[in-house]
Amino acid sequence: QLQLVESGGGLVQPGGSLRLSCATSGSTLSYYYIAWFRQAPGKEREGVSCISSSGGRNYADSVLGRFTISRDNAKNTVYLQMNGLKPEDTAVYYCAVMWGTCTLLSAEVRYWGKGTLVTVSS
Repeated sequence: QLQLVESGGGLVQPGGSLRLSCATSGSTLSYYYIAWFRQAPGKEREGVSCISSSGGRNYADSVLGRFTISRDNAKNTVYLQMNGLKPEDTAVYYCAVMWGTCTLLSAEVRYWGKGTLVTVSS
């Protein structure tokens, strides 16, 4: 069974940066499309970014130009570099394995990680 473990969340001031990591085990990372989702208090879970097995990338409009997704297949790890953070970015961030698509839809998720909390506040 594929396992996903997120890390790197924490408290950061507006305008600051964080890098989230999604470490995988139990299978070969290069075979999968990996996405990041987030869920803010009182809101539905939404897609943030996705990277395909060939390195193609998709981003939600709200993070385009500020966030960058990348993968290191040798380390079985996917990263989300978050720059220019805003209070509205505050959420629990989840790593997810997709069903061969980068539509950023929760219905296309095959496996979920347990999440890591990001808080953007002064």
